Amino acid sequence: MGLLDNVKAKLGPAKDKVSGLAQRHGDKVQHGLDKAAKVVDEKTEGKYRGKIQTGTGKAKSAMDRLAHKDGTEGPRGGSTPPPTSPPPAS
Repeated sequence: MGLLDNVKAKLGPAKDKVSGLAQRHGDKVQHGLDKAAKVVDEKTEGKYRGKIQTGTGKAKSAMDRLAHKDGTEGPRGGSTPPPTSPPPAS
């Protein structure tokens, strides 16, 4: 058994736990991402709006992959495009 096999074997249960948490609390995390993006956008007076939206979209995509919502597994799976409008006001 190689080093990579040992690491995979030890991280398997952790991945399952994170996936379960992402499934149960994904909506709360995504709401928090939207809130954080809104605050940062306001603090920077819209100067970095595009970068903030891109980062938020990538973070949401990662959450979806963790929760296996898009039917793919792993980091090379399909991803959702970043949002085209600013995060909703909360």
